[in-house]
Amino acid sequence: MIKNVIFIFVSLLLISCGKDHVPKPYGELRLEYPAPKYQKFENNCAYTFEYSDFATITDAKRPCWYYLNYPKMKAKVFVTYYPIQNDFADHIKEAEKMVYEHTIKASSIDTKSFEYPDKKVYGNFYELKGQSASNLQFYVTDSTKHFVTAYLYFNTRPKPDSLAPAVNYIKNDMKHMLDTFEWKK
Repeated sequence: MIKNVIFIFVSLLLISCGKDHVPKPYGELRLEYPAPKYQKFENNCAYTFEYSDFATITDAKRPCWYYLNYPKMKAKVFVTYYPIQNDFADHIKEAEKMVYEHTIKASSIDTKSFEYPDKKVYGNFYELKGQSASNLQFYVTDSTKHFVTAYLYFNTRPKPDSLAPAVNYIKNDMKHMLDTFEWKK
């Protein structure tokens, strides 16, 4: 009888020795986008800029208004143009209003002013953090004749963690757009 108990005990001991089964951790989605190749946007409007070949441009509701579409990201940058007609302050107020309407959902708003005096390009670039409907916005002006705004929107609910790679990619594109922005003479 003792031999049987020892045999069962040793058998159980050998069977129970093995690797512990541990559940696998959830995988993180890794989004990678191609390195941008920039091309010049030519139009019949008062401005030009370079944009990524990862985006396509389509006309919007009015002349000189455009959408930069990022179909693989389900994102659009809405570009508008207004001629200044003694209403420069109104355009600035409207652009800032569009930014600060998002303060309800945005956890912070980073504002960076920029100026390229040799090209007469001046403006502000806004980065909205948190669950804002628009993560990036800017306005560009020569302060006398022209005023351009741009707003980034995604065709999805704002989820900062999952949208971060796309926002960073488009942020670099928008900064390049500003660096190459020029007024036509």
